[in-house]
Parts: sequence; structure tokens; C-alpha cells
Amino acid sequence: MISSNIKLIYFTLFVLLLSGCKEVDRFKPNSDDSTPPGKVTLKSYKALYGGARFFYTLPPDEDLLSVEAIYTTEEGKNFTFSSSYFVDSLDVYGFPDTEEHSIELFAVDRAGNRSEPLAVTVAPLEPAFSRVANSLEVKPGFSSFFLDWKNELEQNINVYVDFTFNQDGQNRTLTSVFSSNLAQDRRFVNDLFLPPTEKVGVKIRVEDTYGNITETMDKGSISLYEDNKIPKTAWTLPNANDSIGGIPMVFGNGFEGRNRYVIDDIIDRGDNLNFMHTNSRGRTGRTADGNMPWNVIIDLGDHYELSRVITVQRHSGGLANISRGQYYRNENVGIYNMYIWDDDANSWEFVSQNQIAVPQGLSELEYVKQGEAGDMAYMYPDEPAYTKPTRWFRYEAVKSFNGNYTLEDANCLSEITLYGKKRN
Repeated sequence: MISSNIKLIYFTLFVLLLSGCKEVDRFKPNSDDSTPPGKVTLKSYKALYGGARFFYTLPPDEDLLSVEAIYTTEEGKNFTFSSSYFVDSLDVYGFPDTEEHSIELFAVDRAGNRSEPLAVTVAPLEPAFSRVANSLEVKPGFSSFFLDWKNELEQNINVYVDFTFNQDGQNRTLTSVFSSNLAQDRRFVNDLFLPPTEKVGVKIRVEDTYGNITETMDKGSISLYEDNKIPKTAWTLPNANDSIGGIPMVFGNGFEGRNRYVIDDIIDRGDNLNFMHTNSRGRTGRTADGNMPWNVIIDLGDHYELSRVITVQRHSGGLANISRGQYYRNENVGIYNMYIWDDDANSWEFVSQNQIAVPQGLSELEYVKQGEAGDMAYMYPDEPAYTKPTRWFRYEAVKSFNGNYTLEDANCLSEITLYGKKRN
């Protein structure tokens, strides 16, 4: 004889099964149903940046599936936003300004029937793309210029940079496009080898994913700073573990790696093994002392005022040289510090720290191309300038890319290239 407790358990399971079947049935299409659901009742709305959040009451239809909002731009393009019947609010974005705009709210059942529209007029807050445009600054750099902006809403935007300059007697106009959703971003327009007398005119447009775009903003004309690649023919390296100013030179001769490969003007391409490797002995050459931070110290052979550095990572991506390999991950350096030797103080002077950004959304081949080009950093990133004259440069590897730049397990580096000018 079945006990009353077991009967209760069976009954509970039966009820849950029926409830689950009804819930599943809600999402099954019903081609015979042509009756639209009842109308949505608006309770209130909250203005958002470039949008609005609608709070509403749902109609009491059993087969209700979702709520939709349709916003139609002045150009006649429709944007549709939807929210499950489980929630009582819906966010709508895409408004180009803070003026009043109309949207329509619909209840939708599982057969795809829409209710009568509920027309609502809203006045949003300033949209993200115009906020980005208002925050944007243009600054001159070395053979380049860069743009800084804030996007605290972290919405997807495109920044169009139209720049005009005179080169070899010809007027040239080029456009660079940068896509971003970072809260703060900095992007460079590089390789403009122009004397300071040749100014660059810069104009900016900012666009969002809904097709809204600012008017062209004229940022004026800027003069770029001039520098040159410092020849490596006179560079030398201390022996591994020899100290300069109390700092030991890295042991980079592990496995196929050699310290000398870092200054030979040959990058690691996956088939030539042209990199240094600490074999986890970077700091002092003794495994027990850990791997990081470790230092590459370079004798420049003369006194130079340094402007920027380009570092190239270990690739080791296979003989075909078409796969990402280790670029921007694994054993490569993600964060490093830069120092110069101060003759007057007879000590190392900290210059700046750089975190190499990991590119997003690239194909394998695009990672290879960007990795081979190297990653550039100014000695003074926010206000580009030359260092004081120095004969010694120190590259201190601090973190790898692993663990979102938190791990100290970087072992490799392929090439260091410096720019600047020789002391007069």
C-alpha cells in the first residue's frame, strides 16, 4: 500500500509537469491564432542617454510572448526592441538628440500577433555619440597625432578622422576610422613623417550603431614632433646577470632564445626563432628567485633624447606565418616600465609604464600583421616629449597578458626599437 507521503510526492510532480507543459505550450507557434493580444498600459518612462526605459502593465493574455517597441528615424528607418513577458520594462535606444521623439509599444503573442500600438512621446538624455564627440581631444605626437575620448556609457561608436597635409608639394587628404566601446580610449594616426613646419588639419565625426552621426568638427591644424629611429649598430648589452646601477640584466638565453636577438632588427616570424627566453630565470638568472620583473638593459653607444619605443612580441605561430601564435597572450609581456640612466643623479630614472592593448575582433592573419608591426608607446604618453639625454635605456617587464594582466609569467620578447634624436 502506497503511503500518503509518496502519494503527495506523486501529486506534486504531476502538478509541476502540467505547469511545465503549459509553459512550453506558451512558446509553441499557433498558426490558427489570428486574435491580437490586448494593449500595453504605460505606467511611466525614464529618460536614458540616447534612449528611454519604459515601465508598463501587460495585458492578461495567456499566450503573451513579449513586448516590442518600434522607433522610426526621420529618414524612415525602423529599429525594433523587444523584451520578454517575464519583465515589466523595456529599453529603447537610437535617439539622435534630446528633442522629443515618438515610439510605439506593442504586446506580441506566440503566434506573432501584435496588439494595437501604444504611442509614447519621450525626451531622452544626450546620446553617447555626441557625448564622445564633446569629450574628444586631438594632440600632436612624434611623426603622428593621437585622439583621446571618454565613453562612460560604453556604447559602440565609430570615430572618423579626416586629416589633410602637404607632402612633397602635393596636398593629401586621408581618413582613419576607429571603432570602440571602451569607457576611455586613445587612438593613434601614425607614420606621418612630416617636418614641424608642415601642419596637419584634423576634422572629426562620431557615429553610433543607429546611424546617428555628428556634424564634422574642425579640430584645427597641428604641428607634429619630429624624431628618427635610433640606429642599433652601436648598441650593446650587458652580460646576463651583470648589474647596471644595481639592476641585473635579464637572463634571456633559455631554450632557443638569446638576449642579442632583442636588438638585431629581426623580428620573430614563427620560422626563425628570433626572440629571447628567460626560461623562468629572468629576474636574477636563478629559478628560485622567480621570473618577473626582469630587465633588458641597453647601452645606446652615445647619448640620445628618447621619444618612443616599439616592441615586437614573440610570434612562434608556425612556418606558414598566418596564425596568431603567441601574439598578445601566453608568454609575451603585457605591461612594462621604461627607465633611463640619469648621469647627474647617477641612478635610474622612471619614465613611464605602458600596457599593450589586446586587439579585439581580428582574424588570425590580422593578428599576425599587427603583431609584426609592433606596439608603439611614447616615453611620456599624455604629453609627448623627449627624455633628458641618456646613454642607457632599461625595459622592465612587469606582467604578462595572462589573467587580464595580473600574472607574472612572461618569458619572451622579440625586438626593441627606440626613436629620438642624438644629443647636440
